[in-house]
Amino acid sequence: MSGKRTDESSDKTSGSAVVMRALRMLETIAASDRPLALPELSTLLQLPKATTHRLCQQLEQNGYVVREPGGRRFTPGARLLRIGFNALRSGLSAERHEVLTALVDVIGETCNFTTLAGHEVIYLDRVEARWPLRLHFETGSRVPVHCTASGKILLASMKAPERKRIIDAVGLPAYTPHTITARNEFDTELSKIAQQGYSLDREEFLLGMAAIAVPVMGLDGSVIAAVACHAPSVRFSADRAKEHLPQLKQAARKLSETLAR
Repeated sequence: MSGKRTDESSDKTSGSAVVMRALRMLETIAASDRPLALPELSTLLQLPKATTHRLCQQLEQNGYVVREPGGRRFTPGARLLRIGFNALRSGLSAERHEVLTALVDVIGETCNFTTLAGHEVIYLDRVEARWPLRLHFETGSRVPVHCTASGKILLASMKAPERKRIIDAVGLPAYTPHTITARNEFDTELSKIAQQGYSLDREEFLLGMAAIAVPVMGLDGSVIAAVACHAPSVRFSADRAKEHLPQLKQAARKLSETLAR
């Protein structure tokens, strides 16, 4: 009997070690500003290459990580991104919704709480304005990263290698005649956004629709999300949008505080 209990205890310890290694690997891949190759993961995690390879295979088979084109480097997969999305939405989601609701009451236009999911922007929460003319998207909807106010503020906050990887992957396809499709012009736009601390969508995603976005900071001071406001451009010019920057920034600070708890 004692031998059996010892074996069971050993199995539990071994299983726990595997789980912790997998979690550390996911944490490392998610925190990196670029895809990581097996040798890098092995070094960062201080694990044998064979163990690292086996863990990556298991996580890849279950959708937690994916290989970049070429098959040598790993980046977060759909299931890992979904965990992060659900974590952001849970817990204090009611309080965040109240922040957006109060912002809509002041500005009078639809407001969104967004973040990056892979190479797209995803709506974590959203409060619609009461205007009859408005754009309707559900929470969880995804929009392009290069031609939306939220996407551009998130790109502008990134380190250059990570930003280049995303832009290289998605390109700069035209959604309207106003979409910025030239790489040098787009780089100039992101530099300007980084300096001024907000971004504008001047009918770049949808004709007749304009938007403004400001960053939401995480615990470490990095930009992890955005709060944005959009409306038909006939009543929401760039100058009109910028008038709401104080309210947007105040809402961003409140949202940041919920993420820090």
